[in-house]
Amino acid sequence: MRIESLENKKVKEWAKLKIKKYRDQKGLFLIEGDHLLKEALKKNCVQEILANDVRFKVEGILFFEVSEAILKKLSSQDSGTSVLAVCKKQYSHEIKGNVCMLDGVQDPGNLGTILRSCVAFGIDTLVSSLDTVDFYNEKVIRASEGSLFHLNLLKKDLKEMIKELKKQDYFIYATNVHKGANIKEMTLKNKYAIIMGNEGNGVEEAVQNLADELLYIPMSEGVESLNVGVATSILLYEFYKED
Repeated sequence: MRIESLENKKVKEWAKLKIKKYRDQKGLFLIEGDHLLKEALKKNCVQEILANDVRFKVEGILFFEVSEAILKKLSSQDSGTSVLAVCKKQYSHEIKGNVCMLDGVQDPGNLGTILRSCVAFGIDTLVSSLDTVDFYNEKVIRASEGSLFHLNLLKKDLKEMIKELKKQDYFIYATNVHKGANIKEMTLKNKYAIIMGNEGNGVEEAVQNLADELLYIPMSEGVESLNVGVATSILLYEFYKED
C-alpha cells in the first residue's frame, strides 16, 4: 500500500506516537533509521515499517510505502529519514542482573548516553523513577543508538524498588558529591544497584537514605559536579572493571 497524503488516517495515528500519552495508551513507539530498524528486528518488536523504498520490506511485517513528505513529517530530524517503524514497547516486571537506577533524569540526551553505557558496562536492568524522561522519547531513542533494545527496562517508584532489591540481597549504592566515599576505595558487592540523580539536584535525600553506601567520583579542584551521563559512564566503567 502506498500513502501520499499527510491527511491519511494512518499518518495521523503514527504522528500521535510522538506524544508520550499516546505511546503509553497504545504500548507503541516510533523509531527511525536503518540501524535502529535492524536492532528492533533482532528483538521481534517491529509491528509496521514505513519507507519510500521497497528494499525495507521484511517478510511477515506490515509495510507501508509512503511519500517523502510523510517521512519528513514523522521524523525527529531536520534532514528527515529513509525509514521509520512502529515498535511494541518491551514490558518487564522482573529484576535481572546488575541494576542502574535513575532518579529524576530529565534530559533525553543524558538518558540516551546512560542507556548506551549500561549496555557497554554490564548493566542488565535499568530502572527509572516515575518522573524521569520517557525511555521511548524520540530523542532518547536516537541518542541510545539502539541500546534500549538490549536492556531490561522498568519505570517504578524508586523507594519501593529499593525495598524489593534489598529483599533479593542487592547492595545499593547512590551518588553524593559531598558525603560519598571515593569510588577508588569501594569494595564491589556481587549483586549491586547504583542510583544516579537528577541533573541539578542529584539523588533525592530520601532515596539516598535507603542506600547502603554513598559514592563520589574524585575530580580536579574547583569542579563541583559532572554531567549525569558522563558521571554514570565513569561509575559503570569502574564497576565493570571490578566485577
